[in-house]
Amino acid sequence: MTAIFLILCAGLIGAKWTAQIWLEWLNQRHVRRHAGEVPPAFANSITPETYAKSVAYTLAKSRFDMVELTWGAALLAVVLFSGVLPRFQLAFERAAGVSIWADAGFLVAAGVLLSAADLPFEWHAQFHLEERFGFNTTTAATWWMDRVKGLLLALALGYPLLVLILKLVGWLGAGWWFWAWVCVAAFQLGLMLAAPVLILPLFNKFTPLPPGELRDGLLDLGRRAGFRARDIQVMDGSKRSRHSNAFFTGLGRFRRIVLFDTLVRQLDRGEMEAVLAHEIGHYKKGHIPKTIALSLGGGLLAFYLVSVLARQAWFLGGLGFAPGRMAPALLIFALLSGVVTFWMSPLFHGLSRRHEYEADAFAAGLIQQRQPLIAALRKLNEQNLSNLTPHPLYSGFYYSHPTLLEREAALERTAGA
Repeated sequence: MTAIFLILCAGLIGAKWTAQIWLEWLNQRHVRRHAGEVPPAFANSITPETYAKSVAYTLAKSRFDMVELTWGAALLAVVLFSGVLPRFQLAFERAAGVSIWADAGFLVAAGVLLSAADLPFEWHAQFHLEERFGFNTTTAATWWMDRVKGLLLALALGYPLLVLILKLVGWLGAGWWFWAWVCVAAFQLGLMLAAPVLILPLFNKFTPLPPGELRDGLLDLGRRAGFRARDIQVMDGSKRSRHSNAFFTGLGRFRRIVLFDTLVRQLDRGEMEAVLAHEIGHYKKGHIPKTIALSLGGGLLAFYLVSVLARQAWFLGGLGFAPGRMAPALLIFALLSGVVTFWMSPLFHGLSRRHEYEADAFAAGLIQQRQPLIAALRKLNEQNLSNLTPHPLYSGFYYSHPTLLEREAALERTAGA
């Protein structure tokens, strides 16, 4: 059974890498095929120069992704099959002793080291790729400070949670997985409430949207939709990038509308109202609780599977760990989960795209016209150099949002219905 498990692991890693590289190649070929001229649907709204730049940006990102994907697959294979993880755990135990606190420390240390292996790629993406196409606005000091803050948060929040999970194993026996899930679910929901006040301000500056026509229009739109938010905040997204976005933070009466400062500069009042109407659509259609419920359900299944796999001699023994050790079981499961969930991406992204269509239709109905939303989507795609012609299979695996052409077509059908 151990040999079968190792062969399966290697096969899943290889299959995922092969599929990802093939999807990148397929998308590159599809984009190049349409690179000669602006798609007819956007001929009057996007200049040939901007379209050519978006094609170049898409291809450059894709080439970089192929290198990064190859590195990730190779690193995962080496980490799993070389025996480095069991040796690292033994060295960690010699230094810190054998205890639940040390086991949690081992998990945190392994996560930090694996994340550090990706730093050169993150640096290149920010200061070479994004810089080349005019998106990067951050400094090296800010970039490093973000990662130091992220590490300190992981230690402050993640380490105690891991200790609690491992203690539950000893306290509760076979049923530990359910109560571990309850604790993690409560932690995640609490984090959603705390993030707008305690975490996000550590990385960005948030200021109230100044009084004026834009603020009045957005608040009036929220009232007409029956949507109440504590505030409309502007985030200094331009501190790091020229990309733009809008989102909600918090839950219940702690909801806040957050607009990137880049978005405020790029769109006019009518377009901003359309974007807000779209975000309100997510709330009114119940997309947020549905997404949270799906995530929590996946977490429950994951904890159950870990509890089962940790008892199998072939799961840990095949990779050099002593059977029954929960800390290595959590780590191995986390490392291998991506090679399985990748194949489910079209299902999850299909649900996400369905939600986007529903939010678009709600927005068009709320403001009683579709043109402001279409104009906003066109501007955002243009400003972000989005790929206007992805291969359908590629977008199925990677796109949580429909393409611009798909969203416009859906809005036209909604108007005609």
